[in-house]
Amino acid sequence: MQLSRYAGSPVRTAEGWRFERLTQPSRLYGANGLTTGADGRIYVAQVGGSQVSAIDVDSGAIEVISAMGGDIVAPDDLVFDEAGNLYLTEITEGRVCMRTPKGEVRIVQGDMPVANPITWHQGRLFAGECRVGARIMELSLDGGAPRVILDNVPMANAFQVGPDGKLYFPVMGTNEIWRVDLAGGAPEVVAGDLGVPDSVKFDSKGRIVTTQVASGQVLRIDPVSGTRETLADLGPGLDNVTFIGERIFVSSIPGEITEILAPGKTRSVVPRSLQWPLGLAVGGDGGLFVCDGTFGYSLVPGGALTLAGMIFYPGCPGYMRGVAAGAQAGEWVITTGLGSVARYRPALGESDFLCHGYDQLMGLDVAPGGAVVFAEYGTGRVLSAENGSETELASGLDKPMGVAVASDGSVFVAEAGAGRVVKLSGGRAETVIDGLQRPEGLAISGGRLFLVDTLAKTLVACDLSGGGREVIASSLPVGAPVGVLPKFLGPIGDMAGPMINFASVAAGSDGTLYVSGDAEGSVIAIRSA
Repeated sequence: MQLSRYAGSPVRTAEGWRFERLTQPSRLYGANGLTTGADGRIYVAQVGGSQVSAIDVDSGAIEVISAMGGDIVAPDDLVFDEAGNLYLTEITEGRVCMRTPKGEVRIVQGDMPVANPITWHQGRLFAGECRVGARIMELSLDGGAPRVILDNVPMANAFQVGPDGKLYFPVMGTNEIWRVDLAGGAPEVVAGDLGVPDSVKFDSKGRIVTTQVASGQVLRIDPVSGTRETLADLGPGLDNVTFIGERIFVSSIPGEITEILAPGKTRSVVPRSLQWPLGLAVGGDGGLFVCDGTFGYSLVPGGALTLAGMIFYPGCPGYMRGVAAGAQAGEWVITTGLGSVARYRPALGESDFLCHGYDQLMGLDVAPGGAVVFAEYGTGRVLSAENGSETELASGLDKPMGVAVASDGSVFVAEAGAGRVVKLSGGRAETVIDGLQRPEGLAISGGRLFLVDTLAKTLVACDLSGGGREVIASSLPVGAPVGVLPKFLGPIGDMAGPMINFASVAAGSDGTLYVSGDAEGSVIAIRSA
């Protein structure tokens, strides 16, 4: 059985270096929408990997149905019709597509910003949007205009038609479950005071089973009496639910599938892991902060991942991509998917934003004087923020990603599009090392530069002038699989900007190098032997 979503070659290290995984690889590219196929397997939509997989829940075997780089992009929810056609919402593309049993894909409906929930009922297809002001619609299967059932919904999510013939759906913006007649009309509130519900499905007895993304609970609610019980408490990030007969299965965004055997009793089908990860930073105590998009984790070498924050937690700055250690213990400086830079103190549940409005921010570092230096991938700029003002250090770079600041204040930037690392001097970019394929993460340790090349799958070292170049590790699980060109994943409404991966490298005070194994969902340590 393949235990990782990534099937690359084993990692090789240069003489004098050794490799260790600090977290276990993920078997999925996250886990979003769920549905059950006629073959008895669970089908999983994976936004981050633009992938659909089928899971045999008893053997644990996973088959890729639609792979990364294929025709389906960022699938969030999915449902079968009686003929075996699979309908999917493509959340970053704002559309609904259909995949036939032969694997042919066509667009059913476009112009659906943040397309998310979808269900099939008695030969009819219904879909909705997960945004403020969302619409819930019945879609035409022959290219006709959709029929709006309800609009101005504060973030609808995974839904289903109930035994009474009405559509039941979670409303994340009001923390409630609503229902509406399929013909339209005013909605009714079914349940409130929840844990931010993001799915509503019905078991065989007509009871609602609903996941709560913020609280991590799975609740069962009688839609008539309103009585509720907690089936499981699995931790924040839950996404969807499906059934195989009487058996209940739920997904979690970090790639976890869990069976609920009875209230309070569960079985892991696919274990929880990291979805990417993205930026890494080492604090003064030697602990790491791991950015994983909507989640941020603490990791002490030798310990387990601990959830530090997520986008539904108070004070979280948003979708977390780049990170550097802040001036205070427990403080991290974060670049977000919506183009902001913030000082984040997860234990206190608070953030201070330094600046906003940038285009696809990536890596960053903190200069000796306290200025925050960050890369703006979308415009090709590198900027510095300090005392409420921003200064442009360089422009015209080709997809800048990693940033590292030396002890003397010199700024080094990994220019992914140009295949080189540059040193910024007087507004000019001086090449330090070139001939790379796609350098992303960058760190300085012991007077040497270390960079991650995601196309070459290598960790490269050199001195600060570019000399003494050597490959420390190769065949790293970073970037897309060899031969795969991932589709660009656009923004998800106002929750996250374009989901561009960023394979980071960070250095500990003992010289240990930590690498984002974003291809397999792990954190890697590479140490001098």
